[in-house]
Amino acid sequence: MKLLRFGPPGQEKPGLLDASGKIRDLSSLIQDVAGESLDDTALARIAQADHESLPEVPEGTRLGPCVGRVGKFICIGLNYSDHAAETGAEVPPEPVVFNKWTSAICGPNDDVEIPRDSQKTDWEVELGVVIGKGGRYIDEADAMNHVAGYCVINDVSEREFQLERSGSWDKGKGCDTFGPLGPWLVTRDEIADPQSLDMWLEVDGKRYQDGNSRTMVYQIPYLVAYLSRFMSLQPGDVISTGTPPGVGAGQQPQVFLKPGQTMRLGIEGLGEQCQRTKQA
Repeated sequence: MKLLRFGPPGQEKPGLLDASGKIRDLSSLIQDVAGESLDDTALARIAQADHESLPEVPEGTRLGPCVGRVGKFICIGLNYSDHAAETGAEVPPEPVVFNKWTSAICGPNDDVEIPRDSQKTDWEVELGVVIGKGGRYIDEADAMNHVAGYCVINDVSEREFQLERSGSWDKGKGCDTFGPLGPWLVTRDEIADPQSLDMWLEVDGKRYQDGNSRTMVYQIPYLVAYLSRFMSLQPGDVISTGTPPGVGAGQQPQVFLKPGQTMRLGIEGLGEQCQRTKQA
């Protein structure tokens, strides 16, 4: 299934993309695409419903972030071997873990704000993993049973804030609008192999990123198990698993975003996003 959220910011309702490409309102079945609605039992109940009997949502309705009430927005750095190479970094001996603040989350087609005093705002198409079943000290062999599904993420990043202003990466990663999620959460049964998905990103029609999740260093089962050693994972937590090569900081010369540009990005089977940049 392709689950989504629609409506004005802060007032989103749960929805579903039906087999004919129409958005249906799921409010009669679940309160939100969040928390307890993401476990296998709840997802099975949604799947068994008569989708064509659900109210149709008008075309052009805004799509919100595909997951609501996100508790943790966890990111993995330098997790693609070819991206690490373009940045001149060594592949890390363990996953690099940082956070995006949940206030960074926005809809897949909402405007992305370039922060005040920013000179180096950059893009990163990433495969998002949404937790459906919580746990701690999860076995790698059982890790996929804790995954509700997948989504597209643009891990927007301000490189000066991230790398040149001392401290952790977090201050360059968590600015408002730096975490578009969606357009939909695709349940794990629809994606046969999440480690073999084409992914791409364009700025103003120029293709910068054109990669595949097969070059991910630490793959999804390992990441879920690894993270659960350091924190309990809870339904609705989002893990952004890293980016393939082609980021602005990796260009020669480097290229960064300016107000008035358009980013388009997508992942095979997971849909597309499109954001316009504007000054904060």
